Amino acid sequence: MAETTARAALPKGFRSAELGWPALHRIPHPPYRLPLLGDVLGASRRTPLQDSLKYARTLGPIFRRNAFGKEFVFTWGSRLVADLADESRFAKHVGLGVANLRPVAGDGLFTAYNHEPNWQLAHDVLAPGFSREAMAGYHAMMLAVAERLTEHWDRAAAGGRPVDVPGDMTKLTLETIARTGFGHDFGSFERPRPHPFVTAMVGTLTYAQRLNSVPAPLTPLLLRRASRRNAADIARLDHIVDEVVRIRRADGGGDGDLLDRMLETAHPETGERLSPENVRRQVITFLVAGHETTSGALSFALHYLARYPEVAARARAEVDRVWGDAAAPGYEQVARLRYVRRVLDESLRLWPTAPAFAREAREDTVLAGEHPMRRGAWTLVLTPMLHRDPEVWGPDAERFDPDRFDARAVRSRPAHTFKPFGTGARACIGRQFALHEATLVLGLLLRRYELRPDADYRLRVTERLTLMPQALRLWPERRTAARVRAEPGPV
Repeated sequence: MAETTARAALPKGFRSAELGWPALHRIPHPPYRLPLLGDVLGASRRTPLQDSLKYARTLGPIFRRNAFGKEFVFTWGSRLVADLADESRFAKHVGLGVANLRPVAGDGLFTAYNHEPNWQLAHDVLAPGFSREAMAGYHAMMLAVAERLTEHWDRAAAGGRPVDVPGDMTKLTLETIARTGFGHDFGSFERPRPHPFVTAMVGTLTYAQRLNSVPAPLTPLLLRRASRRNAADIARLDHIVDEVVRIRRADGGGDGDLLDRMLETAHPETGERLSPENVRRQVITFLVAGHETTSGALSFALHYLARYPEVAARARAEVDRVWGDAAAPGYEQVARLRYVRRVLDESLRLWPTAPAFAREAREDTVLAGEHPMRRGAWTLVLTPMLHRDPEVWGPDAERFDPDRFDARAVRSRPAHTFKPFGTGARACIGRQFALHEATLVLGLLLRRYELRPDADYRLRVTERLTLMPQALRLWPERRTAARVRAEPGPV
């Protein structure tokens, strides 16, 4: 009982770093700090992550920033992150933008606090939905959704028109998770505009990020209109998901997908079931997290494939060799696209679409033998900088090179240096789903098209908690059977 009381004594809400880092003064911060305002000179409300990457390059593997009196500690050095991955001493911290999503996702898998019982209950109930057997069952539906994408791109190719890569990848991944997980069709490719779910989702993610850049006392004044829009967006998400669940209940069940598991499956040991409110939160979590990050990963990968024709040629040759003349690849054939997977991993290295994760100390400890932390102290790991640590990735870490992920190179690197899906017990439950879907789609597009970039395009990254290439357009050109046969084999 005494331990429970002590644990309940942690401050509620945001915990500024000076509460948990006794030697905070030893951690560097940006110059020109202003009284009351903090490190706001030159800061951008639209690209706070990229601002932090800029400071990381000059301040080193651990640094701090202050915004309106709130102190944040950022880490990215591989030695520090390896220590933070120790589950016996550190756990997931729900804060910043993630905590701002709790009004919509509550104690869903992504936004639950560690002490909330529904996280473990939902994880145990839903984990079998991502088993190898379950994944093989999703494969045919993934192919069916991908066919709707290629029909759309075929029309663009025939008309000599570019395609909106982030927009189309968002449609693809939303339909994929909706159909495989919930038996629902949003009709994204038949709509002239994004589905209202996507519009509301983008609104809530953007609002959650904006909250981090506004002092809490001024939020009602500065974000009054945005707050009303956010409330409307949350209501729209709730309504859409409630309708999906209502239809499933009216139909008397589905074919054992994630929604069936949420509605019908009891915990194998306790017999507990998810409450109706928690079902809604889990569905929203899966629909948002299950498509937003994967669409970004696909978009970045397609950008690099278009920019590096030699990489695209090598990946395309692998697809032709592994899949041969099969009309559609089988489930097992996707895993054999090892070079295509390297392209995806290298894209996730440079631009992990979930670009940060937070860790908190379970007990008083010393990070990497150097930085004391009190229980509850937390830090935000900047994944793009971890993935650029020159001690791990070399002096050319900014260069796109899929061979960083060949088997020998992977074995030569220390653990915990590649973290696009987070870390530990709270890492992304749908990781294998996302990797299979993304590898399959890249293979299908490489097999069918040559991808021509806009010569004047320069990569710009949009931030809304997740990352996405901004205004990326590509020109798909259909490959002819003669060109397919004439192209060289794998390099």
